[in-house]
Amino acid sequence: MADISGLEELEGFIGGCLVDSSSGLVLGKQGVQNFDLDTAAAGNTEVVRAKIKTMKSLGIKGGIEDILITLDTQYHLIRLLKTNMEVFLYVVIDKKRGNLGMARSIAKKVEESLDLSGLAKSA
Repeated sequence: MADISGLEELEGFIGGCLVDSSSGLVLGKQGVQNFDLDTAAAGNTEVVRAKIKTMKSLGIKGGIEDILITLDTQYHLIRLLKTNMEVFLYVVIDKKRGNLGMARSIAKKVEESLDLSGLAKSA
């Protein structure tokens, strides 16, 4: 499993995972036990696929940096990895306690620290 423990630095952090969007497989996870990250990973894989398909249909070039979903009480941040656009970080933070700018900054820092070599073989 990939080490994404740096996400714990986020104020209001609820949970997060690293996901292979080609399979929906969780490559690493961190956070509270009462949030089903495996189900969230599978569902957000569909969000990423839909956005990529829509961008292709519209002829939009380039990649996705991140996708933000704002709920009543939470922010859900999906950040596609620059080194492998089929892998994304999914981060959930409490809306009242968390800071979206810091979430984006820390997610980027965690992304830069990831070593994905060998994960494809074990996934």
